Amino acid sequence: MSSHIPKVSHAPDQVLVDIADYVHDYLITSPEALDTARYCLMDTLGCGLEALSYPACTKLLGPVVTGTIVPNGSKVPGTSFQLDPILAAFNIGAMVRWLDFNDTWLAAEWGHPSDNLGGILAVSDWISRTREQAGKKPISMREVLVAMIKAHEIQGVLALENSFNRVGLDHVVLVKVASTAVVTGLLGGTKEDIINAVSNAWIDGQSLRTYRHSPNTGSRKSWAAGDATSRAVRIALMTMKGEMGYPSALTAKTWGFYDVLFKGQPFKFQRDYGSYVMENVLFKISFPAEFHAQTAVESAILLHNEIGSRIQTLDDIALIDKIEITTHESALRIIDKQGPLTNPADRDHCIQYMAAIGLLKGQLTAADYEDDIAADPRIDALRDKIHCVENESYTADYLNPDKRSIANALQVIFTDGTSSENIAVEYPIGHRRRRKEGIPELVKKFKINLARRFPAKQQQQILDVCMNEAQLCAMPAHEFVDQFVI
Repeated sequence: MSSHIPKVSHAPDQVLVDIADYVHDYLITSPEALDTARYCLMDTLGCGLEALSYPACTKLLGPVVTGTIVPNGSKVPGTSFQLDPILAAFNIGAMVRWLDFNDTWLAAEWGHPSDNLGGILAVSDWISRTREQAGKKPISMREVLVAMIKAHEIQGVLALENSFNRVGLDHVVLVKVASTAVVTGLLGGTKEDIINAVSNAWIDGQSLRTYRHSPNTGSRKSWAAGDATSRAVRIALMTMKGEMGYPSALTAKTWGFYDVLFKGQPFKFQRDYGSYVMENVLFKISFPAEFHAQTAVESAILLHNEIGSRIQTLDDIALIDKIEITTHESALRIIDKQGPLTNPADRDHCIQYMAAIGLLKGQLTAADYEDDIAADPRIDALRDKIHCVENESYTADYLNPDKRSIANALQVIFTDGTSSENIAVEYPIGHRRRRKEGIPELVKKFKINLARRFPAKQQQQILDVCMNEAQLCAMPAHEFVDQFVI
């Protein structure tokens, strides 16, 4: 077989061209986007540090061969690992997604754009170390923030009008595509390189949503994004070695993505690429819960303050006629679950379980999904009382680009005819409309997560840099990552 790789002459799909033009040419000038990206960086890494407390996560981390250290390799925050950038991307990506506590984007397709940080940070760290050793200018953290904004934008804009879940595909396909595009850019790729790399990401074979839904809900949903962003790094590196692309990866008749996996339908777009997604991204600040339930949990905690003393025993719960959650269509489709829940991954995607914990305890933490907490018979007794109904206005406002609300309301009705207040929360604390309220809480969350892994002096050094935008942006990527090494 000839070693010559033919150059394909026909024009590439416009979707590929638009992504490449955006990554290569678009200048990020929005102060709000850069500021939000800085807080996103803090929150995402903090989520990863918290996940390191869970053996189910840490057993998947580290080198494939124990003891392997890669010279100039990427370091994994919160650990002593130094790995090749592909494996480091998996490690970081799995950490930040493990507890379902990092940021969220809700549209026709939902997802978690900060999942892309696995590939972005791993590659930036590795390039920065390699350049410094060669006496060249390392990658700055401002470049990392810009890459985050662009990855958020690609994933989020593709998600606005295109529902991958409705054809059975998992949203991590968008992590793979977005990470591939921006990582190829970080590696110095041309527009043609980015087109070639992204075409390979689309035809790479995509994850089914099997592991997110009963009866197969499982822990793969916690490492799927790590797998996607690491695969993106692999594709980008192969492309930079000259591997060919596939110009009609999406539109090819019979064999392209549209015909094979998207029921023959082309993608639809609501807006051009800019910095909209980062500016509007949703932070999970208060609860490690699937985002469609965030306001339901907040409502449940407010109700705990009102009637918590009335529902603490099984006898108390027997006096409840029903608990009604008024919600939006996406929540009904994804997290309205009846019957047995078999593991933490199942529980953190059940709106009834999350609301029951909020009603009982007045809080919800990652530990509340573990088996010992789930064994409390009061939880299932409450779950059996909870029924979800759609409010069509909630569904409309969820899809409205000027609102993007995630509303839920909760009310407890007792057998004696009395009822609690019907408490509705339209926007979660992590929403753009609650930034002023939310950011101080995000910083508190970050401080708590830093304290899980580092001594006080190291915590303060990290916090000082992260809170100073000018200092952070000027810092070389590898020096920033070095601050997180154990």
